[in-house]
Amino acid sequence: MLVSLTVGKVDAGVAVLLTQDNRLIEFPSVLLPNNITSGSIVDITVARNHSAETTSAANFQTLQKRILNTYGIKTPTPPILRLRNATQTSLVLEWDPIDLATASLKSLSLYRNGSKAGSIPRPLETRSTKISGLAIHTEYTFHLVLRTTAGTYQSEKLTCRTHKMTDLSGITVTAGVLPPQQKDALATALDRIGGKLIDTVRIDTTHFVCTEGRGPLWEKAVEMNIPVVVPEWVDACEAEGTIVSVRGYYLNADPKARQLGPISSSTQHQRTVSTATSNLAPPPNQVQTPSRQSPQEGEPTPEPPVTPFPGAEMTGQPIAEEKEISSDEEEEEAPPPPPPKDEGEEKEEDEGEAGEQNGDSETAPPPLQKDEEVEEEKEEEKSSPAQSDPEEEEDEKAEKEEESSSSEAKESKSKEGGEGDFNEVPL
Repeated sequence: MLVSLTVGKVDAGVAVLLTQDNRLIEFPSVLLPNNITSGSIVDITVARNHSAETTSAANFQTLQKRILNTYGIKTPTPPILRLRNATQTSLVLEWDPIDLATASLKSLSLYRNGSKAGSIPRPLETRSTKISGLAIHTEYTFHLVLRTTAGTYQSEKLTCRTHKMTDLSGITVTAGVLPPQQKDALATALDRIGGKLIDTVRIDTTHFVCTEGRGPLWEKAVEMNIPVVVPEWVDACEAEGTIVSVRGYYLNADPKARQLGPISSSTQHQRTVSTATSNLAPPPNQVQTPSRQSPQEGEPTPEPPVTPFPGAEMTGQPIAEEKEISSDEEEEEAPPPPPPKDEGEEKEEDEGEAGEQNGDSETAPPPLQKDEEVEEEKEEEKSSPAQSDPEEEEDEKAEKEEESSSSEAKESKSKEGGEGDFNEVPL
């Protein structure tokens, strides 16, 4: 197709072309001949290139298929979870390498019984994990959840069960420094009980058996907190038919601490019962504390011995009782017979003794009154003129005898209230 166009204006980049019906067309000036100016007429031929169209369409379809095959068909693969090893209290799980296709990894998590147990560190490198602290002979369900930029993918649920105490098939032993004979005997014993013997220390290694603590395998076992025991531990498990405690089978453990069979278990139970009862029973020092605290309330007394023995001195209350008994005995002692006196004086003395027996300590006032009367009579006699009658002299002698007898009675009564000793009065 041939088209004639008139050049209207030519610029450095664009030229304006006019059609016969006066329509403007902007055309790149670079495609026009060099000597074109305003008013020139140019002929432009327009034709369709079918071969170029076919080639371009083929190239486009190839590109679309490549994009589809790269990003549309291949997607991340869900993880495949497997059980590697099981023991009485732990499970070792493993899975295949993660295929993310063209997506990017976000996280990889482990779920136990429908609840998230934790995230797997370094999921592109880690391919196994160990779950410890599980219950004996219990069923658990696990599955992995993979989160990527292309979506979330979940593994199939894995149901597994921990072993019984009598199931020894989960024992996985790594041998360390051992004599050749012991190593062969160890492998034979593990075969009999259903255990496994491996050459390296792995995540599923349950025990490290050796006779000397040295070597790179021993160092790795210690780093991974794997129990390091002697070969006798495997023999003990085989003899008992169950998992035996490793406490007595460490490298530096005392062989006496090893307990096997029902007899040792019963003796151990008796020891625990005896220790429990001894802990409940108070020590003898605590039992004697009340008797030690009682003297502190009263007068200070020396502490009695912790365990009383025959013939030991008793302090505190027993001494007080003896003192009371001695004072009662002194009161009960009968005074010696006083000298003969008048009837009036005998009555007064009888009344005084009766008052003392009733607990009255003030029995001296009546004789004191009589003494006052006697002293008044003496003063009256001194003031009156002396008489030389024999009768008066006899009366004076009788009065003096009464005074001496009354003073002697006072002394005897005062001694009865104090020491309890009496002096005999001469007749």
